Amino acid sequence: MVTVKERFEIRIDSEENPLLEGGYAPIEEEIEAFDLSAEGDIPTDLSGAYVRNGPNPRYQPRGRYHMFDGDGMLHAARFENGSVSYRNRWIRTRGFEMEGEAGRAIWPGLMETPDRGLPVAWGSDHWLKDASNTDVIPFNGKLLTTFYQCGIPYIVDATSLDTVGPLDAEGLKIRQVSAHSRTDLATGELMFFDYDAKPPYMTYGVLNADGSLRCFSEIELPGARLPHDMAITPNYSILMDLSLFWNPDLLQRDIHKVEFHPDLPSRFAILPRHGGNADIRWFEVEPCYIYHVINSWEDGNEVVLDVCRMRTPEPGPEKTQQYAGSKYASLLAWASMDAQYYRYRFDMETGQTKEEIIDDEFIEFPTINQYFQGRESRRSYHAYIPQGEPLRMAGIVSYDTKAGTSEKYVYEQGVYASEPVFAPRDGAVQEDDGCVMTFVENMNEGGKTELHLFDPNNVTDGPFTRVAIPRRMPMGFHACWMPQSLTG
Repeated sequence: MVTVKERFEIRIDSEENPLLEGGYAPIEEEIEAFDLSAEGDIPTDLSGAYVRNGPNPRYQPRGRYHMFDGDGMLHAARFENGSVSYRNRWIRTRGFEMEGEAGRAIWPGLMETPDRGLPVAWGSDHWLKDASNTDVIPFNGKLLTTFYQCGIPYIVDATSLDTVGPLDAEGLKIRQVSAHSRTDLATGELMFFDYDAKPPYMTYGVLNADGSLRCFSEIELPGARLPHDMAITPNYSILMDLSLFWNPDLLQRDIHKVEFHPDLPSRFAILPRHGGNADIRWFEVEPCYIYHVINSWEDGNEVVLDVCRMRTPEPGPEKTQQYAGSKYASLLAWASMDAQYYRYRFDMETGQTKEEIIDDEFIEFPTINQYFQGRESRRSYHAYIPQGEPLRMAGIVSYDTKAGTSEKYVYEQGVYASEPVFAPRDGAVQEDDGCVMTFVENMNEGGKTELHLFDPNNVTDGPFTRVAIPRRMPMGFHACWMPQSLTG
C-alpha cells in the first residue's frame, strides 16, 4: 500500500535541458510504502536503510539549470526482518522554505551570474542556494546532508526522513561544511572541512560523537581552491589543494571560470586528526583533480590514499564537441566524468610520494564497507560511467585490490543506476559479509524503479534480488547505508 504524504506542484519548463528531462526529471510527491514486493529473496539479516540524496527542483530555474541547483530529496529503502519499505522526503532547507513562501526560484544557479542583492546565500563564494542535495552520511544517531560547494549541514531523522534542522554552525563557531565530510564509525567523530573564495581559503575541524566541537583550524592555502573530498585514517586527516580551481583574475571580477592549471603541482595536506595548520605535512604530486576518495589507511610509515582520479580534469574542445548544438554543451561536457582508480603512498618519514594507476576502467561514486573507512581495505564498489552519456551511472564495478581482480555489471542504455552502497549483515566481521545495492531507474519502461541487490563476490552475474519501488526515482548523487544500530 502506498500513502502519499505530501504533494508539491512542479512548475518547470525544462527548456530542453537534459538534466531536467528523462531520468533527471523531478517528481511531485512524498510517499511511503511498506512490505514491497520482490523478485528473489530479501536477506533477513540486514537491518538498516539505504539512503540516497539528489536534486529535485520545484520551480523554474533562474537561467540554466545545473544538477547542484535542485532542492535536495532523500530516498530510503529500509530493511527489517526480511521486509523492505520505501519513503522519500524533500530536505527542508532554509532555501527550500524561502522559495516555497515566494512561489518561485530566488537564487541563480551554478551556471549563472551571481546576484549579490540577495539577503542570504551560501557556497564557497556566498551566492548559491544551499540545496543540501549532494551527500548523506550517518552522524550522532541521525543523517547529515550536505551541499556541493559548501553550506550548513542539515540533520535528518534516519527513520522518518523528516528534517530536524540545520547544524548549529554559529553556535559551534565553525563556518560552513563542504559536500564531503567523514564519519568514523569506530569513534563516532565527524571530520569536516570547507573552502572559500576569500581568506581564510580553507578550514578544518572535528566534531565529537555527541556533536560538540573537538577542534577547528584555519588552513593556509596560496589562493582560492575547489577541493571536493577529504580522507581519514585513525591518526590522520588528508586535505587537498588540487590543480583545478577558479581563474583568480576573473574571480576578482565575480566571474567563476574553473580552469585546470597543469603548471601547478597538486598537494595533499596530512595532519593529525585533532591537529591544525601548524601540524600539516604537505606532499606534492602530479597536477590532477579528484572528486571522490575510495579509502585511506596507514601502512607502516606510509599513508595510503585510494581515489577516483580524473583523466581530463577540464574538458577540452573534443569533449564539448560531443554536445555541439546544445546551449548546455559546456555543462554536459563538465558532467562527463572519466575518472580511474588511482593510488598514492605518502611516506611520513622521508616525505616521498609514490603514485600509480590501479585500473583504467571509467569509474566514479565509490563505496566501501563503512566500518572499514580509514582502515586497510581491499574491496570497493563503484558506479560505471559510460563515456558520452553525461553522468549516467550505468552499472557496478567491484574491485579486490589484494587479489588484483575486478568484476563489472552493465545495464542497457536508458537504465540509470545510483551510487551503490555496501550493507553489512547484522553482526558481520568480514569486509565482504553483506550485499551491494543500488536503485535503478529504467526509462525504457517509463521510469520503472527497482532496488537491486548484488553478491559482493559475484557482481558480474547481476542482482540476486529485485525489489519493486512504487514510484519513479530521478537520478541522484551520493548515498549511504544507515545501520539500525546507529539510529538514535
